[in-house]
Amino acid sequence: MYIDMKRKVSGVLSGALFLTGIIVFSACSGKSGTTDEAAEKKPVVKTAIVGRDNVEQRAVFSANIEAFEKAYISSAQPVRIERILKEVGDYVRKNDVLVQMDASNFRQAQTQMEMLEKEYARMDTLYAVGSVSLQQLDQLKSQLDVARSSYANLVTNTQLRSPISGVVTGRFYENGEMYGMSPVADGRAAILTVEIIDPVKVTVNVGEQYFPRVDKDMNVSLSLDVYPGQSFEGSVHLKYPTIDVNTRTFTVEMIFPNKEGLIRPGMFGRVTFGFGDLDRVVVPDLAVVRQQGVNERYVFLIENGQAVRRTIKIGRLIGQYYEVLEGLNGGEEVVMAGQSRLLEGTEVEIQN
Repeated sequence: MYIDMKRKVSGVLSGALFLTGIIVFSACSGKSGTTDEAAEKKPVVKTAIVGRDNVEQRAVFSANIEAFEKAYISSAQPVRIERILKEVGDYVRKNDVLVQMDASNFRQAQTQMEMLEKEYARMDTLYAVGSVSLQQLDQLKSQLDVARSSYANLVTNTQLRSPISGVVTGRFYENGEMYGMSPVADGRAAILTVEIIDPVKVTVNVGEQYFPRVDKDMNVSLSLDVYPGQSFEGSVHLKYPTIDVNTRTFTVEMIFPNKEGLIRPGMFGRVTFGFGDLDRVVVPDLAVVRQQGVNERYVFLIENGQAVRRTIKIGRLIGQYYEVLEGLNGGEEVVMAGQSRLLEGTEVEIQN
């Protein structure tokens, strides 16, 4: 009986110890879970203080590159082309003969004019001695003036000269063909086209908010996709005085020197305008997050130990910093690392 009692007491003690172990283990486990949960509620982040700096104000616009001037070489009347003297790519000077047209009409007009000049000289002598009247002399003078005008017109339209110094960029007829005066280039009639490509003209359409800030002779730069990393310097040549009511833009024409001939009409380019420096808020690029699916940018600020989401409007990227146009003030604390675990109001632990 004593032995049975001893066994019962021993069993009770063993059970109590077992229960105590479970309770202690459970307590420990519960404490560890609470610690882990607290750690999850406070993600570790790195922060930086928003600053200010002088930022150069730039605006970039897509550009159309054109010849500075373009001439359409053509005759004022349909005439057979005798010979084209220049080829595409040839450099020509002002007043160089480019095309020789059929000269039959020219020779007839020249002969007629010379005959009338002789007749007028004879008539003038007779008038001096009173043999003919002034009316007869004036009638012959009118005929001579018409002949001279016709001759001068044929001189211009028989030997076609270049009105500018430039490069032949188009040829639309062959020797011996009849010039038909039909549009062949840019909706205009031409046998050849000559263009000035040094300098070149570059045009852009600029938003109306920049109208007061664009001035003649303002320096600008041009970049071309065909020459990565290279830029060309030019200046504003002409600023159109009106705003397009449909696009709310105005046209700006610029001149770019092109001595090496690298810039060619028709190339795609971008023109950068510089409008001086402004004091701006700047934020590290690592702090800026882009909203998926939209073009919205935001940052997380730290206020009273909590994350606060703030939408911002950014400008240029300067090195490792973004220019901030709207949404931030200097001196605010932004998260640079650890944003992926943050939501509005999340408590954080800062590790600087």
